[in-house]
Amino acid sequence: MRMEKPVSSQQVLTALKTKADAERAKNFPRFFKTGPGEYGEGDYFLGVTVPNQRVIAKQFRELQNAAVRDLLLSKWHECRLTAIFILVLQFERAQESRRCELVEFYLANLDRVNNWDLVDSSAGKILGAYSLEAPAYRKRIDQLAASGHLWRERVAVIATQTQIKAGDFRQILKFAKRFLNHPHDLIQKAVGWMLREMGQVNLTPLIAFLEANASQMPRTMLRYAIEKLPTAQREFYLGK
Repeated sequence: MRMEKPVSSQQVLTALKTKADAERAKNFPRFFKTGPGEYGEGDYFLGVTVPNQRVIAKQFRELQNAAVRDLLLSKWHECRLTAIFILVLQFERAQESRRCELVEFYLANLDRVNNWDLVDSSAGKILGAYSLEAPAYRKRIDQLAASGHLWRERVAVIATQTQIKAGDFRQILKFAKRFLNHPHDLIQKAVGWMLREMGQVNLTPLIAFLEANASQMPRTMLRYAIEKLPTAQREFYLGK
């Protein structure tokens, strides 16, 4: 009986190229800050929209680890993001032992999760979700927060998103204090966003954090955190 050859990363790239848009490819570098010295320096784009990438990810959801790894190593941003979408799809459908394997694979390839959309599409849905069923992984998240590396720090912060939805605010409150004076707006935005998410679940810890820290918070972080509060409350905390 003839065995079918495994699907390759090249087949995924070919599918992505059929959806490429040259005009978008020109605009994406500015949006993702790929200029000299910017956080996305050296990234390349085909010009494929996120909805099209999600459709392609579903088509190749059974892709083997080696091929996913090849996509993550690609210079093309869309290859890496599609690989992330595939990992999330696999994680959501996997049994426990396979989920552990996927989390370890994700952490082993974290150097290729190297822009905010890659982080935001995966950290909560893979690492954060697994930390709820395997609490030992909270230590791994703590280690990322302490790494001093922009994308790993953001992974740590966004990983708390799934915890927050489950009503667990311990790590986000710890990270919000740790990064209270972080100089990069991508961490300020991430922390503010997760604090806002916490307030959507339970307003009390958000108000307590703001009362204690609003006067020290970077303006960007504060604005994100209070976005859903009534106008009078927003103005009160901005005045601090």
